[in-house]
Amino acid sequence: MDCAHPLAEARAAVTQALAAGTSPQGLPAAQLFARGTLKLYFYEPRGQDRQTPHDQDEVYVVVRGSGTYAVGADEASLERVSFGPGDALFAPAGAVHRFEDFTDDFGTWVIMYGPQGGERPGAS
Repeated sequence: MDCAHPLAEARAAVTQALAAGTSPQGLPAAQLFARGTLKLYFYEPRGQDRQTPHDQDEVYVVVRGSGTYAVGADEASLERVSFGPGDALFAPAGAVHRFEDFTDDFGTWVIMYGPQGGERPGAS
């Protein structure tokens, strides 16, 4: 399987979503799949990440690029970690989170899942 093929399709979907005005919150992202509470996006911010907190838990899987990921309950409690290709990052529902100081080629898969308000730790 050619690994570049899904990425090329994802990038084309982002371009198309932006041109059509259907990207979520006007962000450089495109939803590629949905089933039940699960949604899969591809996200390519440029310059600045303008995300706001989301109603669901999120996992990011970095495809390319590097930078710093900030996440916390509020601006005062943000924790920052460096990221690069292959890293997986988590944002609980409602958390302030964003990518900072990222390279121009940054792109990531975004997996949103679970109930509004997020899953509860220890719940089965």
